[in-house]
Amino acid sequence: MSDNMNSNSALANNQIQIRVMRYTVGVGLAVFLAALFNWPLAFVAPVFVAKFLVDKAELNKETIYELMIAMVATIALGLLLSNGITHYPLPLLILIGLMMLWGYYLFTDPKWNLFATILIIAILLLPFMAISNPGISIFLAVGLTSSGVIAVAIFAFVHIYFPEQQSHFKGYKISPLTTQQRWYAAFRAMLISFPIVCFFFIFQITEALFTMMFIALLSLMITGEKSVKLSTFLIISNSIGGVLAIAMFAMLSLVPNLLFYTLSISLVAIVMATQIYTKPEKAPIYATAFSTVLVLLGSTLMSGSDIDNNMFIRIFQLFLVGGYMIFVSFFLETRNWKFLQI
Repeated sequence: MSDNMNSNSALANNQIQIRVMRYTVGVGLAVFLAALFNWPLAFVAPVFVAKFLVDKAELNKETIYELMIAMVATIALGLLLSNGITHYPLPLLILIGLMMLWGYYLFTDPKWNLFATILIIAILLLPFMAISNPGISIFLAVGLTSSGVIAVAIFAFVHIYFPEQQSHFKGYKISPLTTQQRWYAAFRAMLISFPIVCFFFIFQITEALFTMMFIALLSLMITGEKSVKLSTFLIISNSIGGVLAIAMFAMLSLVPNLLFYTLSISLVAIVMATQIYTKPEKAPIYATAFSTVLVLLGSTLMSGSDIDNNMFIRIFQLFLVGGYMIFVSFFLETRNWKFLQI
């Protein structure tokens, strides 16, 4: 009995070590490639890798199919936008709203989580940028798709190179939510994100694109009954990420070197991955904080101009996101939305 327990404990520790190594190598490799080649939206690739390695524990063909569908949808959206629909604001906002609602609905199903993430980013980013330059939508669509392809390739590479024992994919877990509950969550997310999306689209506040993206992606996380507490959790997570990003940015200002940048991110990845896999109950805090670091550093360093100001503007926007989330969460929790009741 004792030998059995020791054997299981050793196996569990070995799996944790493999997952930490996989996470570190995967994120480090994505950061290195993104900084080296700096294709459009390259900073998204490390974020995707970090998300896939936490959300999708095993390599399977369904992930490849999901990515292929996301690629087709993203390119199709880019083509649609390049043909002039951005000249008609009302139909454009209706289209964006409907696609966001569909994306939120899909996001609640683990099988379509990857597709929904790429779709929501594409829905917001491509039309926003295409308003001033319709031709850029294809350029950005290809960049976003490239980030997805590279992320999945790295995801596959680290799974093949760092395999786990007794790892057999048994298909996606069925979503624990009913169809009605999924639509409820999707509509709540829309109530949180769509007003701010409309505001930014109407007034074309390009400096706030980062804020809009964060609100849209995080809004689905606070659709439950304890949304105020979850919003506070998001502020804590993003604050940790912001502090880490400032510290790393300060170090990178002293040593502006690609190898040093990659090794610094990899070191933080080891620490975060250890916390994620050894403390599952606190994993969302560490995963969200590290995603914040990757987005802040990646989007700032690859912007190519006025890096110092861009960094602090993005951190300020991050705190605006937190304040907005708490306000809207409190507003929704203190009102009885009968048309959205389950």
